[in-house]
Parts: sequence; structure tokens; C-alpha cells
Amino acid sequence: MHPAAADMDLLPVTDPPPAAAGSRLTVPGNFTPRQRFLAALEHRPVDRPPVWMMRQAGRYLPEYRALRQGHSFLQMVHTPELATEVTLQPLRRFGFDAAILFSDILTIPEAMGLQVDFPEGGPVLQPVVRTAADVARLPPVVAAERLGYVADALRMIRRELGDQHALLGFSGAPFTLASYMIEGKGTRTFEHIKAMLYGQPEVLRALLDKLADVVIDYLQMQLDAGADAVQLFDTWAGELTRADYDAVVRPSTLRIVQAIVGRGGRIIVFAKHPGHLLESTASLGAHGLGLDWRVELGAAAALCRQQPGRPTSLQGNLDPIELFAPAAHIERRVRALHTAAGATGWIANLGHGVIPSTPIAGVEAFVAAVHGLASHGAAPVLLPTRAALA
Repeated sequence: MHPAAADMDLLPVTDPPPAAAGSRLTVPGNFTPRQRFLAALEHRPVDRPPVWMMRQAGRYLPEYRALRQGHSFLQMVHTPELATEVTLQPLRRFGFDAAILFSDILTIPEAMGLQVDFPEGGPVLQPVVRTAADVARLPPVVAAERLGYVADALRMIRRELGDQHALLGFSGAPFTLASYMIEGKGTRTFEHIKAMLYGQPEVLRALLDKLADVVIDYLQMQLDAGADAVQLFDTWAGELTRADYDAVVRPSTLRIVQAIVGRGGRIIVFAKHPGHLLESTASLGAHGLGLDWRVELGAAAALCRQQPGRPTSLQGNLDPIELFAPAAHIERRVRALHTAAGATGWIANLGHGVIPSTPIAGVEAFVAAVHGLASHGAAPVLLPTRAALA
């Protein structure tokens, strides 16, 4: 248990009691959502897979849109009370087992002195980082000093969740952060960062190493503030060949995973378009591996079972657009994913973040389908509603 959680008098995360005598169940009964999530992440038997969604706190929810009308996006990220409210909104509506902090991966470039704006069309960062001198000018960052508002939000969320639900923090991975810092915005071509990769690989490595130092400190701060696990988003890693990923990018990601695991933390790694990188990411030693919807879940499960050491659990990977499908289709797909993943070590999620136009009914059907996999009747646990923030 993390120190901050202990300071808040939370019960330790213990295994649930065994199933009733004479039961044919091979798993314990009476899991809390938090116990269920952590057991699945640690590849232990559960009564049903835990479920949450990437971007589950956000624009598809009417209560989020109502709150957003009075605040800028960055105000909501920087204000612990607002970030807490947005984080908790989906847990009041749906039977998710875990909350994930409402924030943004670009908090780190901002903490390093870049101006980050969110106009229509996506984030814009300036000044761009494209030379060795630019990298050298980036200051070291102590997370508690520059990103303390994130820790404050996590402590507030932990108090609201108590011991019932799991809580995740997150960060962007060095390559994905570097992509925004070098390009200055989102991109489909990655021309500037790939030019640096091919022409100045030593400069890119220096930037990735500097970012890895910040990410390690940032994720550890989140764990100390009450997060049960952290997720590392390497959204753009799949844009690289496996040879380039292994030679230049993987070392900084591996260092982060080893640092968090070595300190007793739990970490999940997610990459988009990762099929050709699956062996490289599965062997990182993370507790969990998030998969996008293009990856065949059964093949990934078989690969992970071949890895030495602690088993790696899988997370994903329903196509987010399938939430627009009829409930019967969603139920069939969830059952197929469950079969492909195997009996243990699967966290139900999407293959990428939920999109703003997603129908509420689709999310409800997805959660209900996962709950329907329970080995015995377990009622969903919702957070109580409370007066909304203005």
C-alpha cells in the first residue's frame, strides 16, 4: 500500500474471502472493484474481469460538458477539485472497477517550460525542441514542485473512492512526449522527430533520457499520492519500425518500467498500432500491456505466456467505434475477447480512448456485458451522486 493511502486510514488491499463451502467456483467471492482490478492486473483469478475505459472521464458525458462550459480545459486539469469531479463522474454513472485521473499527457512539457495551448484542432506547443541546444535548455523537473496539483487531485480522489474502487494515474511515454515537443503539435507524418531519429539519433536519445527522468519521478509521485497503478501511454510508438523502436525508444521506456516495478509500483504500458512491436513491449516487464483494437488478443495472450518472470496481464481491446453497435453485438464481442484472453489476467477496456460522440447506451452495454461474465451474481458498485461543481 502506498504511504499516502495509509495516511488516509484506508483499509489495506486484501484478498476477498473464499467462496462458500460446496461451491464449484475456483475463485474467491465478494470482490470489491479495487480487489478485482488489482487481482487481474497481478494475473490472479477473479469472479469476472474488471472493466474501465480509456478517456472514460470526458466529453461523451453530459455532466462533463456542463462543467466544461464554465472552465477551460487547462483550468480543469490544473484545479484539483475540478479534476477530482471529472474523474469521479463516470463512476457515479457506470459500474467501472477503476477510476483514471482526469489530466493530460502534456503536463510534463508544460512543467519543462513549454507553452501548451489547446485551440480547436488539437494541442500546440512552443517553442519547439529540435536541436541539441534546445534539449540542453530544458530544465530538470521535480514533480512535487511543478506538478503537485496532480498529487493533490489524486489524494482527493482517493479519499472519495475509499477502499472500494481502484485508482490509476498516468503519463505519456518519452517518445510520445518528444513527438509533441519536436513537432509542436499533433501530426500524421512525424517528419521532424523522424528526421531527428535518422539524422541526430544522439540528440533524440538525450531528449528521451531527460524525459524518462521526469516521467519516473512523476509516476512515483502519483503512486505515493494514492494511485494503485499507473499507465504509460506511448501512443505514437507504433509509427516506428521495430528496429528503430528497439534501438532508440525502448531503452527509455524500459528504464521507466524497471524503476516503477523496482520500487514496488504497478504499471501498465499502452501503445497504438503496436502489432509489429508486440514482442518488444511484452518483454518490458510491466504488470499489464494495453492493446489497441488491431491486435489479435489471443495471439498477444499466447506471446505473454511465453515471457519469463512474472506473467503480464492484458488490457483491451474493443474497437471504440463498436460502442455505436447494438447491445447484442457488444455482448458477443466482449465474450469473444474474454475467450481469447483466457481465464486470468485480462482487464476489459477499449483499444483506444472513447470518442466524444459515443452513445451512453453503448457504454452501458459494454459494462453490462463484462458484468455478465461474472461467475456468480455480483452487483455493480456505483459512487453516490453529490451536488455538482459549478
